Amino acid sequence: MSDRDDAPPIEEVDLLVTGIGELATPTGTLARAGASMGALSVSRGAAVACDGGRFVAVGAEHELTSRFRGREVLDAGGGLAIPGLVDSHTHPVFLGTREGEFEQRIGGRSYVEIAAAGGGIRSSLEGVRGSTEQLLLAALLPRLDRFLQLGTTTIEAKTGYGLTVADELKGLDVIAAANQAHAVELVATCLGAHDVPPEFNGRPEDWIEIVCEELWPAAATKAAFADVFTESHVFGLDASRRLMESAREHGLGIRMHVDQLTSLGGAELAAELGASSADHLEHVSEHGIAALADRGVQPVLCPLVPLFLGEAQEAPARRMIDAGCAPALSTDFNPGSCYCMSLFEVMSWAALRYRMSAAEALTGTTLNAACTLGLGHELGSVEVGKRADLVLTDLPNYSHLTYELGRNPVQKVIKGGAVVR
Repeated sequence: MSDRDDAPPIEEVDLLVTGIGELATPTGTLARAGASMGALSVSRGAAVACDGGRFVAVGAEHELTSRFRGREVLDAGGGLAIPGLVDSHTHPVFLGTREGEFEQRIGGRSYVEIAAAGGGIRSSLEGVRGSTEQLLLAALLPRLDRFLQLGTTTIEAKTGYGLTVADELKGLDVIAAANQAHAVELVATCLGAHDVPPEFNGRPEDWIEIVCEELWPAAATKAAFADVFTESHVFGLDASRRLMESAREHGLGIRMHVDQLTSLGGAELAAELGASSADHLEHVSEHGIAALADRGVQPVLCPLVPLFLGEAQEAPARRMIDAGCAPALSTDFNPGSCYCMSLFEVMSWAALRYRMSAAEALTGTTLNAACTLGLGHELGSVEVGKRADLVLTDLPNYSHLTYELGRNPVQKVIKGGAVVR
């Protein structure tokens, strides 16, 4: 009997990706913290087999092409392949943009000054409150097209521009409809504690009561998470604690905007509550960093936001990593403080502003980001058994993820084993 007769039969799979010059991915199902954040699995001349929406084999091309026949075969063209990018902090449900505020900031006005004059979050309320679910969905879907074109296959999507019970639930329904209509996967967060609605000026406790007693129970059937903007001009520490404890009692995971504009102690509160993420952190204290590391609460850092707002203070990402934290990176896409959907831009700025390596930046936009959403077992790396989300680029190697700035290198995007771009 010949060796050829002993060879196992060739298995047919839905998709076989060949011609991968370099495959770079973090590995595992848990967030990468400290020094391990920069550890990638890197292979040259690789191929990937996908079937049933999942990775079934990852390895050398000559091995996989001898084992598998693809119903569809895709040539990566010798470029870099990475996991589908995960954006773990976005505010994509809105109608109308705020470029006028951008011009005001360029002229020297601060975010807080603009908000006090009626701008900021409150200026986006009219667009959501005055729009139907259909209009908001029609505005959201092209944004998701752009995310996908830029290699992002999963986003955390927040509400927060309705600030009535009905309008916040409407925003969650828009997110659910988009999930059915678009290839990008959305994880819904109810940000009913984004600001105090203008109708509740001078009586924020009344809005907090409504959120806790009416909004969270209704949102729990539509969202995975609740969120709060913890700042002295919005919701202080005591109010934030009450809001988040109530959300958890109703079955919602908790995410928190903390220490973005002032060193209020939000990171310490997020650690105390065991939040899924503590986001922004430009003004986090050393005690706050230690608390996050000790409790395993992941920072979600938004390096484009201080740039967009004209703020000098940066999140101390390097100190967080050195302390044993496992940060994720995000765009914080929204109409006011960061109108950008590109995680490639985020990776470059994370290198330039945070001194993060290309490997750390890739982990921060894939596995670590997925873990903040409770999806590390499903997403964030190219490994057998995980969902087959893959981005093919024309970059020669993963170092170019941070080295190149201002160009979209994405050639093909695969979501759940299907070519979607």
